[in-house]
Amino acid sequence: MDPHLLRTFVTVAETGSFSAAAERLGYTQSAISQQVAALETDLGLPLLHRRPVTPTEAGLRLLEHAGPLLLRIRAARADVLRTAALPAHRLTLAATPLALNSVLAVRLAAARAAQPRLRVTVRTCGRDEVARQVADGTAEASLADGITAPNDPLRLPDVGPLTTVGVAEEGLVVALPGDHPLAGRTGLRLADLVDAHWLQTTLCPLERLRDLLGDGFRPALDYTGDDVHTVLNLVAAGHGLTLLPASAASGVPLVSPRLVHRVELLHGSLPPGPAADLAARLSP
Repeated sequence: MDPHLLRTFVTVAETGSFSAAAERLGYTQSAISQQVAALETDLGLPLLHRRPVTPTEAGLRLLEHAGPLLLRIRAARADVLRTAALPAHRLTLAATPLALNSVLAVRLAAARAAQPRLRVTVRTCGRDEVARQVADGTAEASLADGITAPNDPLRLPDVGPLTTVGVAEEGLVVALPGDHPLAGRTGLRLADLVDAHWLQTTLCPLERLRDLLGDGFRPALDYTGDDVHTVLNLVAAGHGLTLLPASAASGVPLVSPRLVHRVELLHGSLPPGPAADLAARLSP
Protein backbone atom coordinates (compact mmCIF):
# COMPACT_ATOMS: atom_id res chain seq x y z
CA MET A 1 0.00 0.00 0.00
CA ASP A 2 1.52 3.31 -1.11
CA PRO A 3 1.70 5.67 1.91
CA HIS A 4 1.43 8.65 -0.43
CA LEU A 5 -1.93 7.40 -1.67
CA LEU A 6 -2.99 6.58 1.88
CA ARG A 7 -2.25 10.13 3.02
CA THR A 8 -4.34 11.50 0.16
CA PHE A 9 -7.26 9.23 1.07
CA VAL A 10 -7.10 10.30 4.73
CA THR A 11 -7.07 13.98 3.74
CA VAL A 12 -10.13 13.56 1.51
CA ALA A 13 -11.94 11.71 4.30
CA GLU A 14 -11.03 14.39 6.85
CA THR A 15 -12.06 17.32 4.65
CA GLY A 16 -15.08 15.61 3.07
CA SER A 17 -14.13 17.08 -0.28
CA PHE A 18 -11.75 16.29 -3.14
CA SER A 19 -11.28 20.00 -3.85
CA ALA A 20 -10.52 20.82 -0.19
CA ALA A 21 -8.01 17.95 -0.06
CA ALA A 22 -6.40 19.23 -3.26
CA GLU A 23 -6.01 22.70 -1.73
CA ARG A 24 -4.52 21.31 1.48
CA LEU A 25 -2.04 19.00 -0.28
CA GLY A 26 -1.16 21.32 -3.17
CA TYR A 27 -2.45 19.11 -6.00
CA THR A 28 -5.14 19.53 -8.62
CA GLN A 29 -8.54 18.01 -7.89
CA SER A 30 -8.02 15.64 -10.80
CA ALA A 31 -4.76 14.37 -9.29
CA ILE A 32 -6.46 13.76 -5.95
CA SER A 33 -9.23 11.77 -7.66
CA GLN A 34 -6.67 9.69 -9.53
CA GLN A 35 -4.73 8.93 -6.34
CA VAL A 36 -7.83 7.79 -4.47
CA ALA A 37 -8.88 5.68 -7.45
CA ALA A 38 -5.41 4.10 -7.57
CA LEU A 39 -5.66 3.14 -3.89
CA GLU A 40 -9.13 1.67 -4.44
CA THR A 41 -7.81 -0.33 -7.40
CA ASP A 42 -4.92 -1.62 -5.29
CA LEU A 43 -7.30 -2.82 -2.56
CA GLY A 44 -10.06 -3.90 -4.92
CA LEU A 45 -12.72 -2.06 -2.88
CA PRO A 46 -14.41 1.36 -3.00
CA LEU A 47 -13.22 3.50 -0.12
CA LEU A 48 -15.30 6.64 -0.59
CA HIS A 49 -18.85 7.43 -1.57
CA ARG A 50 -18.68 10.30 -4.06
CA ARG A 51 -21.93 12.19 -3.40
CA PRO A 52 -21.59 13.16 -0.65
CA VAL A 53 -17.93 12.33 -0.04
CA THR A 54 -18.01 9.94 2.92
CA PRO A 55 -16.06 6.76 3.73
CA THR A 56 -17.53 3.40 2.81
CA GLU A 57 -17.44 0.59 5.37
CA ALA A 58 -14.08 -0.48 3.95
CA GLY A 59 -12.92 3.14 4.06
CA LEU A 60 -13.84 3.45 7.73
CA ARG A 61 -11.88 0.31 8.51
CA LEU A 62 -8.86 1.65 6.62
CA LEU A 63 -9.05 4.96 8.50
CA GLU A 64 -8.64 3.05 11.77
CA HIS A 65 -5.27 1.80 10.54
CA ALA A 66 -4.18 4.85 8.57
CA GLY A 67 -3.30 7.16 11.48
CA PRO A 68 -0.91 4.74 13.22
CA LEU A 69 0.60 3.65 9.88
CA LEU A 70 1.34 7.18 8.73
CA LEU A 71 2.69 8.10 12.17
CA ARG A 72 5.10 5.16 12.14
CA ILE A 73 6.35 6.22 8.71
CA ARG A 74 6.97 9.77 9.96
CA ALA A 75 8.59 8.34 13.09
CA ALA A 76 10.94 6.17 11.03
CA ARG A 77 11.95 9.15 8.91
CA ALA A 78 12.54 11.34 11.97
CA ASP A 79 14.54 8.60 13.70
CA VAL A 80 16.83 8.18 10.70
CA LEU A 81 17.32 11.93 10.31
CA ARG A 82 18.16 12.31 14.01
CA THR A 83 21.24 10.12 13.56
CA ALA A 84 22.70 12.67 11.15
CA ALA A 85 21.37 15.83 12.79
CA LEU A 86 23.89 18.56 13.41
CA PRO A 87 24.03 20.17 16.86
CA ALA A 88 21.66 23.13 17.07
CA HIS A 89 20.91 25.78 19.63
CA ARG A 90 17.15 25.61 19.33
CA LEU A 91 14.97 22.77 20.47
CA THR A 92 11.35 22.08 21.25
CA LEU A 93 10.18 20.37 24.42
CA ALA A 94 6.60 19.09 24.33
CA ALA A 95 4.96 18.70 27.74
CA THR A 96 1.63 17.70 29.18
CA PRO A 97 0.06 20.48 31.32
CA LEU A 98 1.21 19.14 34.72
CA ALA A 99 4.50 17.59 33.63
CA LEU A 100 6.79 20.58 34.06
CA ASN A 101 6.55 20.71 37.85
CA SER A 102 8.75 22.82 40.11
CA VAL A 103 11.52 20.22 40.29
CA LEU A 104 11.76 19.82 36.53
CA ALA A 105 11.45 23.57 35.98
CA VAL A 106 14.58 24.00 38.12
CA ARG A 107 16.40 21.29 36.15
CA LEU A 108 15.38 23.01 32.90
CA ALA A 109 16.77 26.30 34.23
CA ALA A 110 20.06 24.56 35.05
CA ALA A 111 20.21 23.10 31.55
CA ARG A 112 19.68 26.51 29.99
CA ALA A 113 22.25 28.13 32.29
CA ALA A 114 24.81 25.54 31.17
CA GLN A 115 24.05 26.37 27.52
CA PRO A 116 23.58 30.16 27.34
CA ARG A 117 22.93 30.11 23.58
CA LEU A 118 20.24 27.46 23.86
CA ARG A 119 16.72 28.61 23.01
CA VAL A 120 14.01 26.25 24.24
CA THR A 121 10.39 26.27 23.11
CA VAL A 122 7.98 24.50 25.49
CA ARG A 123 4.80 23.32 23.79
CA THR A 124 1.89 22.08 25.92
CA CYS A 125 -0.32 19.28 24.58
CA GLY A 126 -2.00 16.01 25.56
CA ARG A 127 -0.23 12.79 26.56
CA ASP A 128 -0.79 11.01 23.24
CA GLU A 129 0.31 14.09 21.32
CA VAL A 130 3.60 14.57 23.21
CA ALA A 131 4.57 11.03 22.25
CA ARG A 132 3.62 11.61 18.61
CA GLN A 133 5.56 14.86 18.44
CA VAL A 134 8.77 13.17 19.55
CA ALA A 135 8.16 10.23 17.23
CA ASP A 136 7.69 12.36 14.13
CA GLY A 137 10.46 14.84 14.97
CA THR A 138 8.23 17.82 15.76
CA ALA A 139 9.80 17.94 19.23
CA GLU A 140 13.25 16.75 20.27
CA ALA A 141 12.01 15.56 23.65
CA SER A 142 8.82 15.56 25.70
CA LEU A 143 7.54 15.24 29.25
CA ALA A 144 4.41 13.22 29.93
CA ASP A 145 2.63 12.85 33.26
CA GLY A 146 -0.04 10.64 34.77
CA ILE A 147 -1.28 8.74 37.81
CA THR A 148 0.43 5.41 38.52
CA ALA A 149 1.54 3.16 41.32
CA PRO A 150 5.05 4.05 42.56
CA ASN A 151 7.72 3.21 39.97
CA ASP A 152 5.14 1.94 37.46
CA PRO A 153 5.56 3.30 33.91
CA LEU A 154 2.90 5.46 32.30
CA ARG A 155 0.56 4.03 29.68
CA LEU A 156 1.75 5.76 26.52
CA PRO A 157 0.79 5.10 22.89
CA ASP A 158 3.06 2.88 20.81
CA VAL A 159 4.45 5.36 18.31
CA GLY A 160 7.80 3.78 17.57
CA PRO A 161 11.18 3.24 19.24
CA LEU A 162 11.44 5.90 21.95
CA THR A 163 13.50 6.05 25.12
CA THR A 164 11.34 6.60 28.21
CA VAL A 165 12.83 7.59 31.56
CA GLY A 166 11.02 8.29 34.81
CA VAL A 167 12.22 11.73 35.96
CA ALA A 168 9.91 12.65 38.87
CA GLU A 169 7.30 11.22 41.22
CA GLU A 170 5.30 12.97 43.92
CA GLY A 171 2.25 12.39 46.07
CA LEU A 172 -1.33 13.24 45.16
CA VAL A 173 -3.88 15.35 47.00
CA VAL A 174 -7.66 15.37 46.81
CA ALA A 175 -8.66 18.92 45.87
CA LEU A 176 -11.98 19.84 47.47
CA PRO A 177 -13.78 23.02 48.62
CA GLY A 178 -12.60 24.60 51.85
CA ASP A 179 -15.98 24.05 53.49
CA HIS A 180 -16.23 20.40 52.45
CA PRO A 181 -16.88 18.00 55.39
CA LEU A 182 -13.66 16.12 54.54
CA ALA A 183 -11.45 19.19 54.17
CA GLY A 184 -10.04 18.87 57.69
CA ARG A 185 -8.86 15.26 57.33
CA THR A 186 -5.16 14.40 57.47
CA GLY A 187 -5.59 11.83 54.70
CA LEU A 188 -8.25 10.31 52.44
CA ARG A 189 -8.84 6.90 50.91
CA LEU A 190 -9.96 6.83 47.29
CA ALA A 191 -12.36 3.96 48.07
CA ASP A 192 -14.30 6.29 50.39
CA LEU A 193 -14.81 8.79 47.54
CA VAL A 194 -16.21 6.45 44.88
CA ASP A 195 -19.71 7.93 45.22
CA ALA A 196 -18.60 11.55 45.47
CA HIS A 197 -19.16 13.99 42.62
CA TRP A 198 -16.01 14.45 40.55
CA LEU A 199 -14.70 16.75 37.88
CA GLN A 200 -13.93 15.04 34.59
CA THR A 201 -10.74 16.69 33.35
CA THR A 202 -7.79 15.89 31.11
CA LEU A 203 -5.59 16.43 34.17
CA CYS A 204 -7.27 13.60 36.11
CA PRO A 205 -9.29 11.35 33.76
CA LEU A 206 -11.93 9.48 35.74
CA GLU A 207 -11.41 6.39 33.55
CA ARG A 208 -8.05 5.96 35.28
CA LEU A 209 -9.73 5.92 38.70
CA ARG A 210 -12.31 3.41 37.47
CA ASP A 211 -9.46 1.23 36.22
CA LEU A 212 -8.15 1.15 39.76
CA LEU A 213 -11.35 0.77 41.79
CA GLY A 214 -14.13 -0.20 39.37
CA ASP A 215 -17.45 1.60 38.98
CA GLY A 216 -18.24 4.96 40.50
CA PHE A 217 -16.48 8.32 40.21
CA ARG A 218 -19.45 10.00 38.55
CA PRO A 219 -18.62 13.23 36.70
CA ALA A 220 -20.59 16.20 37.99
CA LEU A 221 -19.04 18.47 35.35
CA ASP A 222 -16.79 17.94 32.33
CA TYR A 223 -13.93 20.41 31.81
CA THR A 224 -12.08 19.88 28.54
CA GLY A 225 -9.33 22.44 29.09
CA ASP A 226 -6.03 21.99 30.88
CA ASP A 227 -5.69 25.12 33.04
CA VAL A 228 -5.02 24.21 36.67
CA HIS A 229 -6.39 27.50 38.03
CA THR A 230 -9.70 26.92 36.24
CA VAL A 231 -9.89 23.42 37.71
CA LEU A 232 -9.23 24.76 41.21
CA ASN A 233 -11.88 27.46 40.77
CA LEU A 234 -14.40 24.80 39.76
CA VAL A 235 -13.46 22.69 42.76
CA ALA A 236 -13.74 25.68 45.12
CA ALA A 237 -17.21 26.47 43.75
CA GLY A 238 -18.39 22.95 44.56
CA HIS A 239 -18.57 21.46 41.06
CA GLY A 240 -16.67 18.31 42.04
CA LEU A 241 -13.48 16.79 43.40
CA THR A 242 -10.28 15.97 41.57
CA LEU A 243 -6.80 14.56 42.17
CA LEU A 244 -3.76 16.76 41.58
CA PRO A 245 -0.05 16.50 42.34
CA ALA A 246 0.86 17.99 45.70
CA SER A 247 3.04 20.65 44.06
CA ALA A 248 0.11 21.92 41.96
CA ALA A 249 -2.55 22.41 44.62
CA SER A 250 -3.35 22.29 48.30
CA GLY A 251 -5.67 19.55 49.43
CA VAL A 252 -5.96 16.46 51.58
CA PRO A 253 -3.21 13.87 50.90
CA LEU A 254 -4.34 10.64 49.25
CA VAL A 255 -3.19 7.82 51.50
CA SER A 256 -4.80 4.78 49.85
CA PRO A 257 -4.21 3.24 47.41
CA ARG A 258 -0.54 4.10 47.02
CA LEU A 259 -0.56 6.27 43.94
CA VAL A 260 1.80 8.94 42.66
CA HIS A 261 1.93 11.61 40.03
CA ARG A 262 4.67 10.39 37.68
CA VAL A 263 6.54 12.33 34.99
CA GLU A 264 8.48 10.62 32.23
CA LEU A 265 10.94 12.01 29.70
CA LEU A 266 10.54 10.72 26.14
CA HIS A 267 13.07 11.08 23.36
CA GLY A 268 14.40 9.32 20.30
CA SER A 269 18.05 8.76 19.44
CA LEU A 270 19.90 11.96 20.38
CA PRO A 271 23.29 12.75 18.84
CA PRO A 272 25.71 14.73 21.04
CA GLY A 273 24.48 18.28 21.35
CA PRO A 274 21.98 20.50 23.19
CA ALA A 275 19.09 18.04 23.01
CA ALA A 276 21.16 15.22 24.53
CA ASP A 277 22.50 17.58 27.23
CA LEU A 278 18.97 18.74 28.07
CA ALA A 279 17.74 15.14 28.34
CA ALA A 280 20.63 14.30 30.67
CA ARG A 281 19.94 17.28 32.94
CA LEU A 282 16.21 16.61 33.13
CA SER A 283 16.86 13.04 34.22
CA PRO A 284 17.39 12.40 37.96
